[in-house]
Amino acid sequence: MSTVRLLPARLSSRTPHGRMGVAGALARVGMAAAGGLSAWMAFPGAVSRDGWWPSAAVAVTFLIWATRSCRPRAAAGLGFVFALAFLIPHLRWSGIYVGAVPWLALAAVCAAFYAFYAAFLPGLLGAGRWWNLLAVAGGWVLLEAARSRVPFGGFPWARLAFSQVDGPILGWARVGGAPLVTFTVALVGALLATFATMLGRILRARRALLPVDVFSACLPLVVAVVVCASGLLIPRPVEPDITSVDIAAVQGNTPRPGLDFNAERRAVLTNHVSATQSLAESVARGESMAPDLVFWPENSSDIDPYQDPAARASIEAVTRAIDAPVLIGAVLEGPGRYLSNTGLVVTPQLGLEGAASDAHRNYVKRRPAPFAEYVPYRSFFRTFSDKVDLVRRDFLPGQRGGTVLMGDTRVGDVICFEVAFDGLVRDSVRSGAQMLVVQTNNATFGYSDEAVQQLAMSRFRAVETGRAVVQISTVGVSSIISPDGSAPVRTELFTQAVLQGRVPLRSDQTLATRLGSLPEAALSTAVLFPLLLPPLLPLMRSLRGSFRDSRRRLEDLSA
Repeated sequence: MSTVRLLPARLSSRTPHGRMGVAGALARVGMAAAGGLSAWMAFPGAVSRDGWWPSAAVAVTFLIWATRSCRPRAAAGLGFVFALAFLIPHLRWSGIYVGAVPWLALAAVCAAFYAFYAAFLPGLLGAGRWWNLLAVAGGWVLLEAARSRVPFGGFPWARLAFSQVDGPILGWARVGGAPLVTFTVALVGALLATFATMLGRILRARRALLPVDVFSACLPLVVAVVVCASGLLIPRPVEPDITSVDIAAVQGNTPRPGLDFNAERRAVLTNHVSATQSLAESVARGESMAPDLVFWPENSSDIDPYQDPAARASIEAVTRAIDAPVLIGAVLEGPGRYLSNTGLVVTPQLGLEGAASDAHRNYVKRRPAPFAEYVPYRSFFRTFSDKVDLVRRDFLPGQRGGTVLMGDTRVGDVICFEVAFDGLVRDSVRSGAQMLVVQTNNATFGYSDEAVQQLAMSRFRAVETGRAVVQISTVGVSSIISPDGSAPVRTELFTQAVLQGRVPLRSDQTLATRLGSLPEAALSTAVLFPLLLPPLLPLMRSLRGSFRDSRRRLEDLSA
């Protein structure tokens, strides 16, 4: 009995010697570049405020088509073209104030992972059976897993999963987190490539078409639609299973965009104090809701309040005025010659007293950003750009999980780029977080897409963890996000604003939180299917034949 091929041989076979003409090579390069641009279009800020989520799967389709029948070296080159067309525009915010060298270097390093994956892509497509499609999707999960870990702790930005916050596939985040959503997007892309190839074969056919031909051609498209829509069947509860709290998120703004916001750190602190003071006065007049919790962003106090009496006095005074715990973002001196990027809980009763030493009232960022908060191999990288010395002192990573206690509410604190790392967010929820806050500072990226890309990650984490998320930035974009991922209200960039709302507190854990990194490991192994499954087919056929023979003998005996 032959095995049904989901991919036609035309998609998976190689041309003699794997060679191609100049026109064919240029067509493939154009297709790879079109795929990269399609991936870029899927993300927020590229062509629209929220991005166009279907184009992520289309991007995978383009890459499959561009690399089909290629030798590994040519496929790797096409994968590199794909990645540069995707990542150069997607990461352009990284070079706004530091120049093109860091921006292009970051894009090139990330692109190397896609090139490595693409080198194996023709082999993963193999003979065109169903497991080849799963291998293509599993390979993409493995690509993103590697890129999220190396070098220097990884850079998990631009994962396919983060482009899906307005699409139906998002529901799978509650089951398997970002790896499962990426797997699903890549699988849909592989199915679309199969459909397009089979449709082309039908259109070129010189004989009358049979119904089975049309069915075979349309089957991959039907499966792609079903897979894509399946996420809608997964419930996303938004009601509290504990209680609800009224929160206020204060976006104080900075004097100007750019890297020199730190030079005016007193003004940044004053902006957050004054905005909170205005809220307290509005509450006293009965015009605004009295908050239970107040959140300030990362770097809202780049002045160490334990070293500066005036800064400490203003923070404690406004906390008493608002009469609620305030989570501030502070840069603290130490340990030693280093700095700590810290979230501190200030209370009306105690102020800052004991917050830096109380494990329930502080969180130190565990993943300082390389080349932004510390510079690895500083002397080496200085030969490429003197911008490394803009980071005068290195930050040390924290060692504890990211939850703080604000009154009776346990809040998971995530600082800036940490929202991109699966394990850090998951640890907070496993440690008992009833809601999440993402403290961030986007002033150094100007009027770019970085802020909305980060907001998409926060929305994704809301669904993945089943928690309400407050993203609060010094300059925007800030938002209060429901556990279903919706963010109906968001601030504009470089404005002063105070967001208020009631958020549900939840204690249940989604399957994704419970499973942890297991989905990523399991889905990544799908890349091995073309190696492991074909040798098993004869054994499976033999067992199936033996089963039929045994059943036939039993029927004869019973007769």
